[in-house]
Amino acid sequence: MELVKNIFFNTDKLVENTKIKISYTGKLFEENNNNVYLHYGYGLQWDNVSEVEMVRTELGYQAEIELMSSDSLNLCFRNSNNEWDNNNGQNYSFPIEKVEVALVPQDITSELDAPRRLKKSYIWSKKIRLAIYKIMHYFPKLMSGNYKRKVSND
Repeated sequence: MELVKNIFFNTDKLVENTKIKISYTGKLFEENNNNVYLHYGYGLQWDNVSEVEMVRTELGYQAEIELMSSDSLNLCFRNSNNEWDNNNGQNYSFPIEKVEVALVPQDITSELDAPRRLKKSYIWSKKIRLAIYKIMHYFPKLMSGNYKRKVSND
């Protein structure tokens, strides 16, 4: 990631769908402004633009944001007098990395076990239905004596 002199992150990489802390020690911090706001958006078109008030600390102004799924994070800063620090009109832009699929935990056993349980329950319901049918159909004939076995003619 390209380093910027006055902007710091609490992580080495910006990864989508993670929470990050941004520290700012630029022009607005040096001028001792009371309220500084982080203005940010995603991608070339500045999608999902948001703004959050930053907290003043000894290390600079700080704010936490949740990164969305995008290719880049764009930042600029403003104070309550509507004075901007936007990198001389170019804004601050940082690449966002995608989550590696191998690192995402997946519970494969439960996905494979569900069809097996479904199949077993289906087979048992079929067996029970067949047993009930046989009992209802043949039991009365047995009791009344009207049940005749087929005799084979040899």
